[in-house]
Amino acid sequence: MKIALDPYMFRRLSLKEMVETTARHGYRYIELSPRDDFFPFFVHPRVDHSTVHSLRQALGDAQVELASLLPLYRWSSPDEEDRLAAVRYWKRAIEVSVEVGCSTMNSEFSGRPEQAPASEAAFWKSMEELLPIFEREGITLNLEPHPDDFVENGFAAVDLVRGINSERVKFLYCAPHTFHMGGDIAGILRYAQPVLAHVHLADSFDHRASSGLRYIVNPPGSPARVHQHLNIGEGEVNWDVLFSTLAEVSFDGVMTACVFAWEERADESAALMLRLINDYLAQHSVGKTSAPA
Repeated sequence: MKIALDPYMFRRLSLKEMVETTARHGYRYIELSPRDDFFPFFVHPRVDHSTVHSLRQALGDAQVELASLLPLYRWSSPDEEDRLAAVRYWKRAIEVSVEVGCSTMNSEFSGRPEQAPASEAAFWKSMEELLPIFEREGITLNLEPHPDDFVENGFAAVDLVRGINSERVKFLYCAPHTFHMGGDIAGILRYAQPVLAHVHLADSFDHRASSGLRYIVNPPGSPARVHQHLNIGEGEVNWDVLFSTLAEVSFDGVMTACVFAWEERADESAALMLRLINDYLAQHSVGKTSAPA
């Protein structure tokens, strides 16, 4: 079992400082999510050989490893120019992943729910070009259904991943998206077992029905997908169900603490999440935690 930190709340630090901060909080692994000096959101990577060398040096000095890289590109856009640009960005991101020595990349389907058929068609077109590169380079791609994507339901997303029919493409379960995926933690995790490789850990509320008055979104009937990535215990995700089901399906992959809500308390959040994750792992006998070799 690898427990990683998504250091998004530390993205204003230099890469070296971010790595040192991660190590200081006791994490031995990082999931590097979008940041402006590396993989910005939806545009070409900003990485040269010097950046790769500096990051590898910082990781080695801190005895921390990259568990995964997380680029986000509009590769399922129904707009063909956007899709082609995203494929170019993906190709460079894969090169960077190889150069930095990271064999896992996480991402989203990145289409539009109101154009689901066209988005799925664009996704398959992009995969036809990119999948051979992932397979040739030995990179595993973990995909998650995201709120406001062309596939949001967890069961449907597992089916889509299976349909790719490649050992290099797996499923990522994102706990703070539980209620957008259908709310069935145990059912989705059991269904995903053969392709489940990564879990994102943060809490969230069930915001699907504004008539419940937890949150009011205007105008009434807005299609906005409201959620947040909170510390474990601050929302409505059933953590006992999640961890007991992970034990049931013998999960032994990567878990990432991905809290985004508390930038003013980022250090406290990182420390708290690691402690809570380890507590739940021990309580439910999930996998075995590991440190870099």
